[in-house]
Amino acid sequence: MNSEAGQGGRNRPSPPRGVAQPIPGLDRPGIPSDQLDLIAHAVNALAGFLGRRDLASLDHSGLATAGFTHADVLVLFGGSILEGADLLALAMRRRLATRYMIVGGEGHTTALLRHEVAQHVPSLLASRSEADLIAQYLSFRYGLDVDLLERRSTNCGTNVTNCLELLHTLSIPHRTIIAIQDATMQLRMDAGFRKHLPPGHQVINFAAYSASVVAAHGRLQFERPPAGMWHMSQYVSLLLGEIPRLTDDDAGYGPNGRGFIARVEIPDKVSHAHRFLSSRFPSLVRQANSRWAVAM
Repeated sequence: MNSEAGQGGRNRPSPPRGVAQPIPGLDRPGIPSDQLDLIAHAVNALAGFLGRRDLASLDHSGLATAGFTHADVLVLFGGSILEGADLLALAMRRRLATRYMIVGGEGHTTALLRHEVAQHVPSLLASRSEADLIAQYLSFRYGLDVDLLERRSTNCGTNVTNCLELLHTLSIPHRTIIAIQDATMQLRMDAGFRKHLPPGHQVINFAAYSASVVAAHGRLQFERPPAGMWHMSQYVSLLLGEIPRLTDDDAGYGPNGRGFIARVEIPDKVSHAHRFLSSRFPSLVRQANSRWAVAM
């Protein structure tokens, strides 16, 4: 598999945004295969934990198996890669919800999203809002329009609170919400909803993609790269950044820390995978950017 095929077949600048130099073993060959197998196992452990899906499939059968007949609202959050927009289109065509909504202002993933949307929408209108970018993509590619756009959010926290505030302000029923976010951030989105949803309301998680990595030709590659997928080092950096945020200690976002999200239990195998990858790729441990990191 060549590098373009390994990234969803799209040309992208190198090195990846936010990475000073291509990382050996991730963005280019450079690590022996026996070590790469361990790295791949650790990456997949983090991805499997973070990319929560409460449904076996995003269709009526999946909803029924989970005990639902329909959702009041389906929300796509702007931090997702374009696979999330394709998933939203699929859900709309299957009529899985009464209302459809895109949430997202400008945050740390906006530049990449704008770059990806521009590859598909030649007449892309300039916008700083992730919600508007995805809406243009959805309209251009699928001829679909959602019911609601939320344009002020800058992170996972305000994604949740602004989403719920808008639904409440417009008196839109939202006892059941299907939430689609980038797989690296889906579990944090769930924890945000668990903190802020009123009693009797429920979030149904369906991460925008499920990606596995394998060791091949001296580097990690995606088995089946989703549309608009991150560069490998970007992906690993996003995964590594989530665990400290989810950990319920004084430095995390949980009740014993900054109080942004409900408590999340981190399994030992996930903590081990995080420690292993952090020691192997210390430059990829993503710190919160104060520009986007505001309280929920």
